[in-house]
Amino acid sequence: MSNLSKIALIKEMLDSAESSLRSAKQLLAEFTGSGDSGNIRSNLGRSASKLNSTVDEAGKIIEGVFDGKSMIGPDQREYPIPANYASKSKLIPGDVMKLTVAGDGGFTYKQIGPVERKRVVGPLTSEDGQYKVIAAGKAYKVLLASVTFYRAEPGDEVVLLVPAVGDSEWGAIDNVIPRIQAEVEAEEKIISESKKAANSFDPDEDEGESFTISDEPEKPKKRAAKNKKED
Repeated sequence: MSNLSKIALIKEMLDSAESSLRSAKQLLAEFTGSGDSGNIRSNLGRSASKLNSTVDEAGKIIEGVFDGKSMIGPDQREYPIPANYASKSKLIPGDVMKLTVAGDGGFTYKQIGPVERKRVVGPLTSEDGQYKVIAAGKAYKVLLASVTFYRAEPGDEVVLLVPAVGDSEWGAIDNVIPRIQAEVEAEEKIISESKKAANSFDPDEDEGESFTISDEPEKPKKRAAKNKKED
């Protein structure tokens, strides 16, 4: 492996270590209760308080904000959203929802105000029954229904949708890169960088001896001494 490839590999390892350290700090904060989960929940609640609740012929209509598992209504109550629906719709915290409560008590949800999204990528982990994706220096929680739907396993690289603005505890799985494929792609990346480094080598910079190749036959060398004349 060339020096350029080694430098690129070391940089990649340092970036990964820094990301893991940030994630570890976040997990420690969650474990000790010193995290900012309360602030995130409070912000979503304030957004929900600005929405409306009405009653029409279809039933009672309640608007609210998705928090990762449930919908927070204007009255700060939590309304359960089926995990399969949230996973299929790829809902993320901050999405504005409309809940219609029919006369027979049936719940119908509809996404009416999706927030801006961005994609992050990281490995899937599992701890105490809660799946998380370590990406962009955070540990994002994901729904079990999403993990089951994509048949993801710990160690798989996950493409996650999260809010483009603000912080979030949750993300929505957008796609999954199986672990074997991720390892192959990482190896191909290293090989590609090695080839680029090799192609950047300039042979003119070689200070070794130079040789000239000629098609002409080599002339016989002159004898060092003349043969003695015969007596």
